[in-house]
Amino acid sequence: LYFTIASIVAFQRKTGNKTVFELSANPLIIPQPCLRFNDIPNVGITGRHYTSFVMIGQHSISNSSGYWKDRCIELDYNLLTKVFGIDESEITFVEDAWVGPSAFGYSLEYFVRGLELGNAVFTEFLGTPEKYSVMKEKVIDMGAGLERFAWMSQGAPTSYDATFGPVIEELKKHIDYDEKLFLEYSRIAGNLNFDEVGDIKKARAEIAKRLGFSAAELDKKIAPLEAAYIIADHTKTLLLAIKDGGIPSNVGGGYNLRVLMRRAFSFKERFGFDIDLTTIAEKHAQYLGKMYPGLKESVENFDKIKDIERKKFGETKKRTAIIIDKVLGKKIGEKEMLTLYESHGVTPEMIEEASSEKGKQTEIPTDFYSMLSERHMKEKEEKRAPIDTTDIEKTKIMFYEDVKEFEAMVLKVTNGWVVLDQTAFYPESGGQDSDTGYIVADDKKIAVTHVEKADDVVLHKTDTTDIKEGQKIKGVIDWSRRQQLAKHHTATHIVNYAARLILGNHINQAGAKKGTEKAHLDITHYDTLSAEEEEKIEEKANELVKKALPVKKEVMSRQDAEQKYGMRIYQGGPVPDDTLRIISIDDDHEACGGTHLTNTKDVGKIIITSTERIQDGVIRITFVSGPAADKYEKQTKALIKEICNIMSCKEDEIIQKAEELVKKWKAKRKEKERTIKRGAKEIAAALEKKITNNIIIEKLDKNLEELREISRLLTKPSRVIVLFGVQEKIAVFGASANKNINIGELVSKACKELGGSGGGSASVAQGFGTQKEKLDNVIEKLKRELK
Repeated sequence: LYFTIASIVAFQRKTGNKTVFELSANPLIIPQPCLRFNDIPNVGITGRHYTSFVMIGQHSISNSSGYWKDRCIELDYNLLTKVFGIDESEITFVEDAWVGPSAFGYSLEYFVRGLELGNAVFTEFLGTPEKYSVMKEKVIDMGAGLERFAWMSQGAPTSYDATFGPVIEELKKHIDYDEKLFLEYSRIAGNLNFDEVGDIKKARAEIAKRLGFSAAELDKKIAPLEAAYIIADHTKTLLLAIKDGGIPSNVGGGYNLRVLMRRAFSFKERFGFDIDLTTIAEKHAQYLGKMYPGLKESVENFDKIKDIERKKFGETKKRTAIIIDKVLGKKIGEKEMLTLYESHGVTPEMIEEASSEKGKQTEIPTDFYSMLSERHMKEKEEKRAPIDTTDIEKTKIMFYEDVKEFEAMVLKVTNGWVVLDQTAFYPESGGQDSDTGYIVADDKKIAVTHVEKADDVVLHKTDTTDIKEGQKIKGVIDWSRRQQLAKHHTATHIVNYAARLILGNHINQAGAKKGTEKAHLDITHYDTLSAEEEEKIEEKANELVKKALPVKKEVMSRQDAEQKYGMRIYQGGPVPDDTLRIISIDDDHEACGGTHLTNTKDVGKIIITSTERIQDGVIRITFVSGPAADKYEKQTKALIKEICNIMSCKEDEIIQKAEELVKKWKAKRKEKERTIKRGAKEIAAALEKKITNNIIIEKLDKNLEELREISRLLTKPSRVIVLFGVQEKIAVFGASANKNINIGELVSKACKELGGSGGGSASVAQGFGTQKEKLDNVIEKLKRELK
């Protein structure tokens, strides 16, 4: 999961391959902020659906300290009748069943005046309804929406009016709507649910009819306020996500956040709201400050991200205008809509807006957003072990003890993989390369080239079959390699911490790789790093090194670690163990199983060699430290010296010389372009006389760049051009202004026949070939085909 979608998620943990429940108290109540994206079409319309909400979780494990069904139902009933003062005649309990991926049980939903206030799931069976076993410790998972409690207690028209407070009041100042009509509409709309009615537009049309309006008239009078609710909801969700390090992007959970940001932009533009999203975010932060400490500090990042996303959205709209125009007035299928969004960034709202402007009715999948959420929440496939380790006992690990040599017994040998009863070889894990070294068996030195871990068994890769099961061996670690890997791993934590101190609290680790030559750290960030930011991160990292900070290593229970340091300890990834090893450097704490130094001063100098955006919302920082940094500096000095020799200049003159060189290159490039254009003009004039039936196929002694310019000069309506440039290779360039002739297919076919490859669009294509002896035949064949 990319987001907490229910309160019980806060207590689900992985131990080995199993999902377990670890309640911090039994029983307990938790007000858990949740983010969900499957109800996006309902938000703002039904008056009760959100993309972010607080789930009041009532959880209990059925044992001596907890309780089970009867007590749960009694407590919930007392809440409704004694605390809220609801008459029992207005309460409806509905029994149902809940089925999850690996567990299920009965459930009991409770409603007041048709509004669902809570749902208690009694999880008591493992497996599926077809094949199951009874759980030893049954779990109660009751979830109730805090927003619905507030709505019920206040009697507001919608739950948004009850929970968004000053945010909605501010938005209402910027919109024109029929308040009296809305109050009548809201009483009916509260019962709408996309999942139940199937087509929310048809349901709205029915409501309009009951109120004496057409669907279009109702939309005009009600839609501006619904848009305000949508913008308020989406802005709040984005602010909460950004506070916790979430960033809109085109990968993972970032997809959902970008959808919300773009929907907010679309509704703001469509209804002409004269209010900035950052102003709305500030109102949320002020209103919710006590509930969500740190929310105010996240507004600045929200503003920066909003500006970047607004620019991207504008570029997307320009780029996709033609694509959208092609689908207007049609029925768009599920796959097509997903492709439009994932490949081009086209949202349903963009299509709806264009349809409205051009008066074309376009059918869009109504469950698009739930499909999108499911599509980007697939579980990653686990890496398969190279050998079967089912019956092998757990390997005793020694690599945290700084053991350079050790003795062990061989438990298993399969296809060069050796399993020992104990080992000091560190297996590849957490992005850190494995140790290497050798094993001494019967006085033979056998290289260990790679080490992996499968569950609790460590596997050593060798290139020999000389090792026997039951044999006693000596293992020797390549210690200089281990030290460099430890330097790079500790440096990774330092650079991550430095990046957070410089860029902001939204920085989280999104991946890492620690080798001997270099290391890289992937961080979550909404923009590319400037040279100044890169320099500041490097300076801060080296400052932390010079402070000689201790690198603390603690082994503690998962619950203790989470309560002491929070959930940021998992930024390197989830740890499927109930005991964690925590690495702490100053105020940075991470669950980490890697090898580390004992003090930051031992890392040596850290040099950031490059930064790049590897995907939306993720920046890769590549760096070196220790001996690898010394080596990098030597190589850089040698490179500068070589450049000085080539350019006949001093070190401080390199920039000036490079600028002069680029200036000369640009001048020559321009002169070359002028020469190409002059030559192309003459050739094009000669070829004009050869054109028959708007078709020209010609062989020339020119390169691809020259063919492209000649083709440009020859292009006219309905004309088809195919030019072959014969030099060292055969360059092919084609252009077609005839809608019946796909030049991309023709060029691709011709290039293939000439032993090369090529392709392009229906109007422009290019490629190459190598078999000159076939060219004349290919040209004749092409002429016949076009004729």
